[in-house]
Amino acid sequence: MTIFVLSTREAGGVPRRHTETTWESFARELGHNLRRAREATGLSQERVAHAAGLASYTYQKFEKGESRPGMPLNPRLTTLVALSQVLGVPVAELLPADLPDVTSGR
Repeated sequence: MTIFVLSTREAGGVPRRHTETTWESFARELGHNLRRAREATGLSQERVAHAAGLASYTYQKFEKGESRPGMPLNPRLTTLVALSQVLGVPVAELLPADLPDVTSGR
């Protein structure tokens, strides 16, 4: 079961860590944020993918919150930076407000 927790970012815009947030829900929200940023620019998925050096299919999966079918999105840092540059938004704006607790092995 996924529990969504609404919260604000900490001072300085740093996302807050919540144990209730799962990696799967974090990945889905990251995908939604990518889609919103892309739609705000008016770019197609194919254009964003090409400009960021990704295959169109890969980027389409990213917007669904997946890396591969059935696997939550987990992009490389260089890919996330490339997407932020193509979309014209800071990396922090792409990340969901709540971070999952990845130190507990979830």
